[in-house]
Order: sequence, then structure tokens, then C-alpha cells
Amino acid sequence: MEKIESNISRVGGYTGQRMAKDKLFKHVMTFGGLSVIIAISAIFFYLASVVVPIFMPAQMDDLQKFLVPKVVPAATVHLSSEEQAEIGVRMSDRGNVTFFDLRDGRIMAEEKVALPEGVDFSSFAAGDPSQQAVAYGLSDGRMLVLEQDFKVTFQVDPADHEKDIRTITPTIAYPAGSEPLLVDGAGRALKRLAVQHSGENTTAVAQTEDGRLVMAAFEGSSNMITGEVTTERFGIELPPVQGDISQLLLEVKQRDLYVVHDGRFVSHYDVMDKQSPRLVQTVALVPEGETITAATILSGGFSLIIGTDTGKVAQWFQVRDADNVNHLTHIRSFKPMAGRVTTMAPEHFRKGFLVGDDRGNIGLYYATSNRLLLTRSTGSEPVRVVGITPRANAVMVESAGETIQSARVENDFPEISFSALWQKVWYESYQEPEYNWQSSAATSDFEPKFSVAPLTFGTLKAAFYAMLVAVPLAVLGAIFAAYFMSPKMRSVVKPSIEIMEALPTVILGFLAGLWLAPWVDNNLAGTLMAIFMLPFSFVIAAYLWHLLPERLTAGIGAGWEAALLVPVIILVIYAAIQLGHPVEAAFFGGNMPHWLTNELGITYEQRNSLVVGIAMGFAVIPTIFSIAEDAVFSVPKHLTSGSLALGATPWQTLFFVVLLTASPGIFSAIMVGMGRAVGETMIVLMATGNTAVMDLSIFTGFRTLSANIGVEMPEAAVGTTHYRLLFFSALVLFAFTFVVNTLAELVRQRLREKYSSL
Repeated sequence: MEKIESNISRVGGYTGQRMAKDKLFKHVMTFGGLSVIIAISAIFFYLASVVVPIFMPAQMDDLQKFLVPKVVPAATVHLSSEEQAEIGVRMSDRGNVTFFDLRDGRIMAEEKVALPEGVDFSSFAAGDPSQQAVAYGLSDGRMLVLEQDFKVTFQVDPADHEKDIRTITPTIAYPAGSEPLLVDGAGRALKRLAVQHSGENTTAVAQTEDGRLVMAAFEGSSNMITGEVTTERFGIELPPVQGDISQLLLEVKQRDLYVVHDGRFVSHYDVMDKQSPRLVQTVALVPEGETITAATILSGGFSLIIGTDTGKVAQWFQVRDADNVNHLTHIRSFKPMAGRVTTMAPEHFRKGFLVGDDRGNIGLYYATSNRLLLTRSTGSEPVRVVGITPRANAVMVESAGETIQSARVENDFPEISFSALWQKVWYESYQEPEYNWQSSAATSDFEPKFSVAPLTFGTLKAAFYAMLVAVPLAVLGAIFAAYFMSPKMRSVVKPSIEIMEALPTVILGFLAGLWLAPWVDNNLAGTLMAIFMLPFSFVIAAYLWHLLPERLTAGIGAGWEAALLVPVIILVIYAAIQLGHPVEAAFFGGNMPHWLTNELGITYEQRNSLVVGIAMGFAVIPTIFSIAEDAVFSVPKHLTSGSLALGATPWQTLFFVVLLTASPGIFSAIMVGMGRAVGETMIVLMATGNTAVMDLSIFTGFRTLSANIGVEMPEAAVGTTHYRLLFFSALVLFAFTFVVNTLAELVRQRLREKYSSL
């Protein structure tokens, strides 16, 4: 009796320990699962926190209104500021330059442009904002070029010797000399003027009092030894235009001139050759009944922005046609203003611009993203002059009421919109709208191109070709290994394939880029022949195997037949490669890549989708094979035995019992492999040309989201649009993987429920 009680007590102790272990394991698993969920959520919210600011709308503080005394009857013709947006600059048509505090309107300095005796002001022109040069046209056919200048000094703070007091002293400078430059040799007053000054070169175009259109170019050269600067003048009269001229616009590179005339026409002159400028074309930019009331050139000098009396705002620039001839082309129209457009001002270094109308409204636009970022009312008086600070963080407005208003602007990411990210965009100097990712350029003249569509397309393209290679080989191999292969052979094959997964992808990428890509390039015909010949060779080999006498096949054990395919594969690949070169010589001029490009117009790149598909397929096969093989091998034996006992053949059992039961696992294997292919970085980074193009061709490369992040993240400045869009790319990858895995799990559960009764 005591022995029985002792055994019962011992069993009870074991049961208690087992229950304690089960409880502990349950808590550990719960903690691990929650930790994974928390980690994934933290990653998502971190990515989102970096990305969200680029989609926030532009913000403008309340407009501050102040009265800056001015000389009567002078009218304001130009508003600007220094870089820090602390000091505003107002220039009048009478040569008065006023520097004032942008916070309260307090006058800090005033200067008057000095003129020769007997000469008066007749016109005014502002050059590109990035150059800060302006010019006054004079009544004797000359002009005076000047620019605002801010001298910054630092002094020790008497109250705190560890601090410095910054002092800004505003003044005006004469970059082309204090003596006026001759524009019209006839000495007539300059009625309208356009000017650009850069370094030692200055170009001016003017309409004279008697209606002529004249141009003068001043090209400076420095003596390398003495440092003396000599200036050479070229003066010429330009071909006239029909109708009254309302505005002259000269772009910053001093190559193109636009003359707005006759209400709705613009004439384009090529003035790059200062000794022989020519009229290129005259284009009606608005339909009959409308009038161009304001125009400006965007930063970089490529785009012409026009505004009309109906409030319409549009962008035009030159587009090269098939005959290599430029045509001024309408690119896009923006959301119109409420009233007649009265004035415009471009940003200094971006493709944004500020517009004012006769109803007292201002609108801040951005060209590339085709966005009206914000609008504000300055009152009921028409807006006369607007200005944007160098960093585009403040605006200045003067209305007919002769008061100046200013406001701070927060507009860090104007380039981003749905159309800029996912749709075709017509970029400056491009022949047509395109998907393009080009995050940096040689100069700031060119707009950044942030289309993530080609990167997303490249990601899906890489996954498609990788899965095209991996899925048939991995799934069919898994089915054969689990269902037909002998146990001894399976014990060798399965670990061998699974150990392939441990091979670093950087090694696969290295081999694909430096060995496989050139090899495929040199043996393209043989490679394609091998791809098409291998499936047929398997069928032919199987058919021949069944034709052999039973006395020859009986010695091969069941499940070992696949080993006989190894020499067949080697022989077929060898034969295809050997036949490839004669085939290329006979049908493709000895060079199939060259033939594809020149005869069929199919672009061929050495590092292409075919190479990536082979390399990435090799990397994905172990993942799919391992999971799918386990799923097929785990099908209960009583199901297959019962099917065979009822008279079904092994193949019928495979199709109608095994595959149906294992389908959830096989589907999961494919989805896991797809996720592996979508997130792959090193192989696509090293084995493709990394060109962001949208082309389904197997002979072209691509750029994926993950590879783009790996390449550009080290070069992206923290907090910039470029930096945040790389995080956006990561968020797109995260969302894509999450959605695909969620749908895959739902499908897997449905398949499991459907076939669980088998």
C-alpha cells in the first residue's frame, strides 16, 4: 500500500512539474509573440514619423503689415531680402533703395542710385534671383547694373564675452562698374529692359523709345599675369516683333530671350551667339480673348511661367522634336488664381514661384509637383509686387495700398505630390512625360526627380523573374523529393539544398555581376537555347527511360531515377552552349546582343533581368524548397495508403490527395520566397545596371527600392526630401510585405479549412 501511495505521489510530482513547464513555456511564447508585434509596430511608426512630414501642407504665418516710407512719386519695382530673411530690400523706379527690418518695417538704411547729370531713369529689370543683380535703364540708352550687398561683422558682446554680436550692414554694389553701360548706340531711352549678370559677363536686351529691339553683351576677360580685366562689347539690333511689347525676359545663362507682345504672343530668340542672334519662333500662349498679364522664368532658366487676365497660370518650356528642333511647348496648367494675375516672383533655387492678383490674393506654386501649395488674402487692394527670400522661408508683398506685408513660410517639401511620386512627370528639357528617379544633378538648375514608380516596378520585376526561375524548380523538386525520392537519396539532397541558403547573397551578387553577366553576354544564344531545351530534354529522357527493357531499368532502385537526369542536364547545357555560337553566326550576324539592339530595337544591357532572375532564383530556391518539401512530406501516410488501396495510381494520389493536403504549406513557401525576393538587396545591387527604368524586357536592367536605399542612404542629407523619400521607399516595402503576407495567411487558412477533412 505504501508503495502504491509513493508511486502516486511521484506521478503527481511529475504532473505538477510538467504543468509548470507548460505554463512557463506558454508565457515565454506569449512574451515572444508580443515582442515581435511590438518590434514590427515600432519599426512601422518610426518609418512613418520620418515620412509623414513630406506630405504635410505648406504653412504660412499671419501676414504682418507695416508701412515703409517711400519717396513720392516713386513706385516699388522690386522686393527682395538677405539670406537670413531679416532685412528686406525695396527698390523704386526712381533709383531709391530702402533696407528695412522684415519684422517691423523699421528702416535700416537708404541709398539713392547716382546718375550722371542730365540723365534720368527710364526702366528697371531684375536678373535671376540667385544672382541678385538688377539694372536701371536710362534715358540716354545706357544702363546701370547694381546688386544688394550685406556685410556681416561680429563683435564681442560687452555683457557676455563668450558671445558674439552679429551685425549686418546693408549697401548696394556695382558689379559691372559704377559707370553706366551702353546698350543702345543711338542713345535713345530704354523703355523696357531685360538683364542678366554672371561673373564677368553681362547681357541686356531693351526696347528703345522709338520701338527698336536692341541687345548689348559685355564679356569680360582677365589677364592671367596682371589680373587686369578687359570688357568687350557686342551690340546688335534684333528682328522686330508684331504688336506692342509688354515684357522682356532673358534667362540666367544668357542664351534665350522671350518677348511677350501683342497681348497673347511670345517670341523666342536664340541669343547665345551674341554677334548673330536669331528669332526662333513666335507662339500664341493663350487663346483669343485672353491676355498675358505677367510672366517670369523659373530658377535654372528653362521654364517660362505665364499668368493671364482670367487668373490662369501655366508653364511652358522648350521641347526638342524628332528633327532636333526646339519648340516652346505647353507643359502644364496650374490651379488658377481668383483674379487677374498682376505679378510673379520665382524662388531663388527651386522650381517654386509666387503669384499675386488684382483681388489682393497671393498664391504659392510649385512647378514639378503641379501644386498650388497655399493661398492668402492680403486685402482687397490689387497686389503690385511680390518677393521671395533666398531660402524660400518668407514672402514679401506690396499692394496698391502702398503697405508692405511679410510672412514666414514653412515649405520644405514642395516637390512631393501623388502625381510626382507615382505618375509620369514632364521634367524640364525632357521630350515627354516620364517616370524618373534622379535624386541629384550636377547643378541646382535641374529639378530633382523623385518618382518612386520605376523603383517599385523594378522591385516587382526582380521578384517576378526570380520567382519565374525559382518556383517551378523548387516546388517540383520538393514534390519529387518528398513523394518519389528514395529515403537515402533524400537524406543527401534535402540538407544539400538547405545549406545553400547559408551562402551569403553578396557572394551570389558578386558572381552574378562579375562572372555570370559577361558569360551570358558572350553566350546569349546558347543560354536561351539551354533554357528552352532543358524542359523538353526531361520529357524526352523520361520517355526513353520507359522504352528501355525492364532488365536494364530493374537495377535502378525506385526513387533513384532523378540521379540519371544529372548527366542529361550537363549534356544539354554543353550542347546548347556549343551550338550557340554557330547559331549566332548563321542567324544573328555573329553577335546576338548587337543584333537585338540594331535589328529589333530591343535594348540589351549586360547586367539584365535574365542574369538577376538566375542569380536571385538560385538564392530563393532553398527557402521555397525547404518549406514545400516539409509540407508534402508531412501529408499523413494513411491518406496516401488509402488512396492507393482504393485503386488510385501514384500520380492520381499525388494530384488529388497529396497536393491538396499540402497546398497551404506550398502556398506559404511561395509567399515566403516572394518576400525574400522582394527584399533582396545585394544581388540586384551588383547584378543590375541600377537604372530606374520601367521596361518589362528580360534584356534590360532596373533599380529596386531596397537597392536604391542601400546606394543612396549614405549620401542623403538628414531631413531633406531625398532622405525622407528613402524612408518612404522602406515604408512602401514594409507595407507591401505586410499586405502580401496578410493575404497569404488568409489564403493559407482558407486552404487548410477546405482540405482539413481529407
